[in-house]
Parts: sequence; C-alpha cells; structure tokens
Amino acid sequence: MTFIDTVPDDDAPEAVRALYDTDRTAAGAIPNYTRAFSHRPEVYAAWRQLNGSIKSGMDPRRYELATLAAARRLRSSYCALAHGSVLLDGMVDAEQLTSIVQDHHAAGLDAVDVAVMDLADKVAADATSVTQADIDGLRALGLSDTDVFDVIAAASARCFFSKALDALGTQPDARFAGLEPAALREELTVGRPIMQT
Repeated sequence: MTFIDTVPDDDAPEAVRALYDTDRTAAGAIPNYTRAFSHRPEVYAAWRQLNGSIKSGMDPRRYELATLAAARRLRSSYCALAHGSVLLDGMVDAEQLTSIVQDHHAAGLDAVDVAVMDLADKVAADATSVTQADIDGLRALGLSDTDVFDVIAAASARCFFSKALDALGTQPDARFAGLEPAALREELTVGRPIMQT
C-alpha cells in the first residue's frame, strides 16, 4: 500500500482516529491516501482546507478537468482515477473521458476547456514555461484573472498531493479495479498500478 508503515487502526492516536473515521464514513473504507498521511494528520487537514478553498471558488467541471490534466502529466494513477471517476458522475460519459485522457485537444471539448487543461498541464510539467501569452489566451476566451489563478492553484495543489502519494508508494485503492469500461481504467492508470485485493 505504501513504502512506509502507516498508523494501524487499533493503535491510532485521537487525531488519526478522527481522520480515519471521517474518511471511512465518506468513502465507505479508509482510502490509501488517508493512511499515507497518518503520521502527519495536521498536514492532511491543511491539505484538505487548501484544496477545499481552491475548489469552492471554481466551477466543479473546470476544477476536475484541470486536476485531471495535472494528474495525467504527473503520472498519478491515484489522482487520475479518482478525478476521472468524479467526471464520470454526470459531467462526461466514458467515451468522452477516454478521448480526453488520450488527447484533450481531439475530445470535442470547447476552447475554454482545452485552454484550461493546457494551462494545468503546463503548470504540472514546468511552471516556468507558462508565459504571458498563455494567460492572455485564457483572458481572450473570457476567463478572469481570478479564474486563471484558480486553474493554476488547482494544478499546483495537485502537484503536492500527487507527488507525496507517489513518493510514498501509495497505490490507488482496490475499488478502482471495478471502474468500467476496462479500456478507460487502463487509460487513467498512468503511473502506479491499482492495488490488488
């Protein structure tokens, strides 16, 4: 599950137990990413607060597309599978999501979605490569400076979370093995393999 030993349920101090209980209630089981942060629950709490504040100001679909683009660039299977699953829940169908993961430029997205994914991808790949022209291009499509900031913040926050999980060897939860169709699951598995039960 991870390269480090995580805090066991029956030996968890109060802060970790609360973390486990909260995420178990929300997800039906304790996600591997929650266990990965079990030695520093205060870091996980700060991450949740930061990520929540970024999401709260964004259109949910835009947030998910930006996050997926960053996760794909970072080769984070966990985050690609998780956010791909969110997109499948009423935002796009499996066929379009497969196309988005393969090449978002040829997936039938509108110009704003493509530009948002391009910027998120660029931030995750090499933030120093972002230029004034990238920002001006988003402005020309109607995005405000706040909108641009939000995309950059979403991609930057994903860099922290994805890199922490992958450096700890955290595998995507076994539940993702049931994501259908299988071809989409394979497209979203861009790095570490899904945990076997």
